[in-house]
Amino acid sequence: MENIIISSSISTADFNRLSSFILQQFGIKLPPVKKTMLQGRLQKRLRAMDMTSFKEYIDFVLSEEGKKSELIHMIDVVTTNKTDFFRENNHFEFLQESVLPEFMHKTGGREIFKIWSAGCSSGEEPYTMAIVLQEFANTHPGFQYRIYATDISTQVLEKAALAIYPLDRINVVPLTLKKKYFLKSKDKSKPTVRLVPELRNKISFQRLNFMESNYKLEMRFDAIFCRNVLIYFDKQTQEKVIGRQLLNLKPGSHYFLGHSESIMNMNLPLVQIKPTIFLKK
Repeated sequence: MENIIISSSISTADFNRLSSFILQQFGIKLPPVKKTMLQGRLQKRLRAMDMTSFKEYIDFVLSEEGKKSELIHMIDVVTTNKTDFFRENNHFEFLQESVLPEFMHKTGGREIFKIWSAGCSSGEEPYTMAIVLQEFANTHPGFQYRIYATDISTQVLEKAALAIYPLDRINVVPLTLKKKYFLKSKDKSKPTVRLVPELRNKISFQRLNFMESNYKLEMRFDAIFCRNVLIYFDKQTQEKVIGRQLLNLKPGSHYFLGHSESIMNMNLPLVQIKPTIFLKK
């Protein structure tokens, strides 16, 4: 498999065919400047399938058979998955200091707090949520929570469900929380950590494509984090995706965007209460 020589590069016509299809099916924009990046990432799939040209591969992916068997692998290599524990930490502070106390005051602990990590990547975001929510539960008897985490990539969802990370990934986590919520591996040559089962059991992972017209989510949420995902979509697609997500957000509940994202000039039932933090009307 390693010895396969891939002939030439992606032609402009083939790049246009594939990028148009990716935009239509997944909402992800791939402008011409991404051609070299796409080529580099797809080489792995060509080798896995014993193919020697990008044209052959793209023809297959766009065929009915390819859509069933290869499409999911192609999207795994095309999507970017960059995340960290406690990334954009002011959101987690707001969750802990404002959202959760307000929820407890309103419900008196009679309801389960439900939160959605939309675009969860390899799991750092939902596990950070779990740490924050568990810390709150430790000091608020009766508080219960569930976390729902989705991503388009099956590859990162498998990593997320495992919850095993290189030791240096948790450098940003405060020491007291590291001791409480992470288990160290015994393998000294490859130091890794794993989230404790108590937190892993609070999270459900599922594959979801934001371009689907109906997300078929069975619950309504008390908060949604959709951060650093929408930057890959055009403005029109962003508005549609947020609109669909909001169908599953309870009125008066919070919606969190990434720091580089905006809903300016979008017709959505959201009121901004802080930069990138919104309340559903």
